[in-house]
Amino acid sequence: MKRSEINAILRDAADFCRRMNFCLPPWAYWTAEDWAKAGHEYDEIRDNMLGWDITDYGHGKFREIGLALFTIRNGSLKNPKYAKPYAEKLLISREDQLSPNHFHWSKMEDIINRGGGNLMVQVWNATPGEELADTPVTVHLDGVEQTVPAGTVLRLTPGMSITLPQRQYHAFWAERGHGSVLIGEVSMVNDDNTDNRFYETQGRFPTIEEDEPPLYLLCNEYPAAKE
Repeated sequence: MKRSEINAILRDAADFCRRMNFCLPPWAYWTAEDWAKAGHEYDEIRDNMLGWDITDYGHGKFREIGLALFTIRNGSLKNPKYAKPYAEKLLISREDQLSPNHFHWSKMEDIINRGGGNLMVQVWNATPGEELADTPVTVHLDGVEQTVPAGTVLRLTPGMSITLPQRQYHAFWAERGHGSVLIGEVSMVNDDNTDNRFYETQGRFPTIEEDEPPLYLLCNEYPAAKE
């Protein structure tokens, strides 16, 4: 992805958050120069990859396959310094913008429609060999259990949520004609480097072509702490 494209996505995402009255922490709007001056007191942000995250899943078609995210809090599966057992993210999905089919080995998560349009979530069980199972799927919507056929697409209107357990495949997108969706994710500890099992091979963090300075640094771009 070009840096100019990422910058435009970040501007749109920040504006959408403001319009939805969702406030991000002050450092969300820091420049690269601000981060270059930041000391070890900001290590939790660096080490647990808090902050902005833009992905096109390696396809180069962000508007069709992609997601804008902001990790607000997170612990660590490996570092006892960060014993926090939970994570929270904000995600923004545009109309018909696919987040591809995947599950997590370790993480259970709640996906919440915080406002905007309707969020469409498609679900399957995984077989022991990590294929798509043709078996009924038990889902929990706002704490209410129901069973649906494999591959069912569920519509989450604003305020609704779904619980996604480990090894339950899911893909999602904002429904066409209803606008972008502000998505909340409340989960166990998140590790995007080791805990994502995509059904089809995908990229995760983009290779960036630097055609202009960054508006905000992404969560995997922070410089080391200033000594």
